[in-house]
Amino acid sequence: MDFKELDPVLHSQLRLAIMAVLISEQEAEFTLLKEKTSATAGNLSVQINKLKEAAYIDVAKQFKDNYPQTICRITDTGRRAFGNYVKSIESYLHAGKKK
Repeated sequence: MDFKELDPVLHSQLRLAIMAVLISEQEAEFTLLKEKTSATAGNLSVQINKLKEAAYIDVAKQFKDNYPQTICRITDTGRRAFGNYVKSIESYLHAGKKK
């Protein structure tokens, strides 16, 4: 049985949580991600930047009612990477099963 390599970008609890939210929501504002992941603002910001550098998400900064707003959107690359990550995890889950 060959175990598939796990994407190091997604193999982080917080980055995986961010991606899971974006898979279902398509896009999310920073405060929603903070609320859903229970992360600190600083840690969330660092992990969002890592996902952005990997081109898994796009980040748009804007103002709403004179307050800064950060919107994160999953990219096609991110969607594919998440799907591949899930398949890789499944290869571990099914390792002991007979074919």
